[in-house]
Amino acid sequence: FPDFDRFGRRAEALAERLEGMLARVEGVLGRVETLLPPPEPDPDWTTVAAARWRKRGGRGFLHAVAHPHAIDADELVAIDAQKAAIDRNTQQFVRGLPANNVLLTGSRGTGKSSLVKAMLAKYAAQGLRLIEVDKSDLADLPDLVERIGARPERFVGCCDDLTCDAGEAGYKALKGALDGSIA
Repeated sequence: FPDFDRFGRRAEALAERLEGMLARVEGVLGRVETLLPPPEPDPDWTTVAAARWRKRGGRGFLHAVAHPHAIDADELVAIDAQKAAIDRNTQQFVRGLPANNVLLTGSRGTGKSSLVKAMLAKYAAQGLRLIEVDKSDLADLPDLVERIGARPERFVGCCDDLTCDAGEAGYKALKGALDGSIA
């Protein structure tokens, strides 16, 4: 089978060329990686109560909020029923008991974000942590959940001013995070 022999030699030559090209690509990638900034370390959650999910150079990282805006829940007025429901749910969540996902809706200035900040101020000492995620970064939720999933603290994700169309990647990621995944 002379054609088979010729085919075998061609395949071997092609395989050698591919191996050479892969070695060169790996070398180039190694040099490029030295030019990139190192990944940001995660915050020390034993001392940090809040962080923001940020992106730099296509990489997501958690940026600690040194002094989160603390609000006393007693200062929030005219939302007593909502405050009581959120407080009960947050208390359940912090204790590791069944709790619900929460979507706060309402007009601007009705206390939605303030209520979240008040729960952080009230329950941070018991392990509650807050991560703020921009709408444009919702597609990163699976990566974020993977990063914090094994931690002992109880995390609340907050996305202020959320509006999504059904086909948006952020909406799909949010729905996946709320519905749960195989992980």
